[in-house]
Amino acid sequence: MKITVVGTGYVGLVTGACLAEMGNHVVCLDLDARKIEILNNGGIPIHEPGLLEVVQRNAKGGRLEFTTDVDAAVAHGTVQFIAVGTPPDEDGSADLKYVLAAARAIGERMTDYKVIVDKSTVPVGTADKVHAAVAEALAARGETMEFSVVSNPEFLKEGAAVEDFMRPDRIIVGAEDERAILLMRSIYAPFVRNRDRLLVMDLRSAEFTKYAANAMLATRISFMNELSRLAERVGADIEWVRQGIGSDPRIGTHFLYPGAGYGGSCFPKDVKALVRSGAEVGLNLGVLEAVEAANERQKQVLVEKVVARFGADLSGRRFAMWGLAFKPGTDDMREAPSRVIVADLIARGAEVVAYDPVAMEEAQRVMPGQAGLRYAASAPETLPGADALLIVTEWKEFRSPDFDAIRAQLKQPLVFDGRNLFEPIDMAQLGIEYHAIGRPAPKRA
Repeated sequence: MKITVVGTGYVGLVTGACLAEMGNHVVCLDLDARKIEILNNGGIPIHEPGLLEVVQRNAKGGRLEFTTDVDAAVAHGTVQFIAVGTPPDEDGSADLKYVLAAARAIGERMTDYKVIVDKSTVPVGTADKVHAAVAEALAARGETMEFSVVSNPEFLKEGAAVEDFMRPDRIIVGAEDERAILLMRSIYAPFVRNRDRLLVMDLRSAEFTKYAANAMLATRISFMNELSRLAERVGADIEWVRQGIGSDPRIGTHFLYPGAGYGGSCFPKDVKALVRSGAEVGLNLGVLEAVEAANERQKQVLVEKVVARFGADLSGRRFAMWGLAFKPGTDDMREAPSRVIVADLIARGAEVVAYDPVAMEEAQRVMPGQAGLRYAASAPETLPGADALLIVTEWKEFRSPDFDAIRAQLKQPLVFDGRNLFEPIDMAQLGIEYHAIGRPAPKRA
């Protein structure tokens, strides 16, 4: 099948590459000439494990192409996936200007039947706006061509996006005509051969499902973060609590890990957008407002622990920081807790020496010229002369560090762990003062 994907970010590039992997002829369109140049030169503009190999294999096989030519891209695909950004507007609502611009571009150029698929995360009712934008563009040309609009939200985790696409737990298709449904079933048939995971529903329910899923996951994280704060006050260990409640099959174990707050391109934006959608129809979504507020508070938790230990004035202090990306497996710095932590420490007079296995370049791009922030070439190189170590992202390489080096190179053996990588009792036996999230700190040996 001939398919066009508009946008070469996380969603668009993974979608295009994985559809090409199943034998489709895919053209990926992006107006960012720099991205297209990188892709045509055999690279990828994002960090996503396993994606480079899929892109290179299918580009070499002639099944995957990249272009800035809108005319050629619209002419190519019977199915046109829109996978452009929907950044939050000032009021928290999703900004649809890129989605609607893509829809208009299709309407201005199409010469035969098209299925226009909203792959971007969009508010309920966006399909109607996309339909209107295409219809208006056709009307301006004096054309009355048939087309369909489909909602097909993505459920990809950064760091595992290729695996999620190739082995989906569900595929949501919102559509209103059988022709479009049959085409979508045909596209996804290779991905659901073992068991049909494709759910067909109305357009608005499909759009709503994506927001509801992310809001639920964000709620679980904020709930556990709130409980971790209470656990510290009452002397409980949140790790035991997590295991206890996670053993209940009605609750399960996923997204019950307390930490320094969630970030990324999805949860913060989607929770805000859902709250805004409620406000637009006169509903106060108090639970989700609390989820958002709790997450913003949680981004302060490591700094609060530092201040409790050293005092509010951190002038002359230096802190080693391990991890900058909002989660392991990605270089994404959007809404990353590290950005808040760095800014707060520096505002209090401290210096920060940071390291991340993947996100160093992206961190320098989003925090350009940040006074008081330096970068190290490796995790151990952040340690010499630092007053303490802060762990912000749970990269695997941080899980078994050289504890002797940590103890020897820091001014004092002191670790603030925002991801609960270690056992407090083990750290005490190593002679390291250890402050985790929601866990009691045994006295050092």
